[in-house]
Amino acid sequence: MAVFKMSFMTLAFFIGAGILFSLNNVDSDQVCKGDFGSLVEQCLQYVQKPGPKTPPSEGCCNAINTVDIPCVCQHLPPVVGDIVSLEKVAFVLRACGKPLEPGTKCGNYTVPPAV
Repeated sequence: MAVFKMSFMTLAFFIGAGILFSLNNVDSDQVCKGDFGSLVEQCLQYVQKPGPKTPPSEGCCNAINTVDIPCVCQHLPPVVGDIVSLEKVAFVLRACGKPLEPGTKCGNYTVPPAV
């Protein structure tokens, strides 16, 4: 169990670091705002590639509300799409009442049209 927690925390660190590095390298007038540490800590379990889609916790939704999601999507480093399911990200955002508009690109994922 300790190994799993350490692997999870290591993964969370690298995802968070990748996002923060990417977002800190945009033009100063386009820096994305938000608590990215909390976002990774609270939401990573809901967007990992393995496993089913599961509704996010209130903590995850609260963390999402602190972040400029469209800005993050525009500046998401490609490596994040290798680690997390961007389809699950869209699912979690929708479940938290912050859906991405159909056609929006988030990293290498394009939100499909509403059915």
